Amino acid sequence: MPGLSDRLQNLVRRIAQAARAAGREPAAVSLLAVSKTWPAQSVREAAQAGQRAFGENYVQEGVAKVDALADLRLEWHFIGPLQSNKTRPVANRFAWVHSIDRLKIAERLSEQRDVHLPPLQVCIQVNVSGEASKSGVAPAALPELARAVAALPRLRLRGLMAIPEPTPDVAVQRARFASLRALRDQLNAEGLALDTLSMGMSDDLEAAIAEGATLVRVGTAIFGARNPTA
Repeated sequence: MPGLSDRLQNLVRRIAQAARAAGREPAAVSLLAVSKTWPAQSVREAAQAGQRAFGENYVQEGVAKVDALADLRLEWHFIGPLQSNKTRPVANRFAWVHSIDRLKIAERLSEQRDVHLPPLQVCIQVNVSGEASKSGVAPAALPELARAVAALPRLRLRGLMAIPEPTPDVAVQRARFASLRALRDQLNAEGLALDTLSMGMSDDLEAAIAEGATLVRVGTAIFGARNPTA
């Protein structure tokens, strides 16, 4: 059974292979290790194996890990749904937030970000599958939200994020990811400067990379299967 370090290196090779297959440089795709539900010691082990960027979904758990691992100077990304009453710790403990889906959340993050910290890097989450249960702004409402977020101080709008409905159909996977890329390109054509497509996970990262992902969010392939109740 391969250990965490071996799994991480296998994943790095898998990402590089997918990038080359898509005619892209492997360095154009960053890996975000999704460490939600895993203890700080697992994150420390991944960091010792060379991983620097980690993603958390839950505020209390994520903040505890950020504080416990402060000696490692890791880059922390918040990638889960965010309630307006929990924005302050995220605004000041994390370097990135991927899951902005309404202006109120962005405004609170902007207001609460410490002026002595660099701007908070943010992505807008888009519901590309149209699932009623899924977070994310509807594609039609994206341009207005993107312009408003881009105008806020203390934030830097970097790009878009999506969590499409799971499917084994690679053609459907690619179509969903292509739609996010098209939305990003449309916003750039309208004057924004977005360089990030946060899309692709353990089961569909090849399709995401083929469609232009610049950051893939992977947990299971690094840390193993999670407790289904987590």
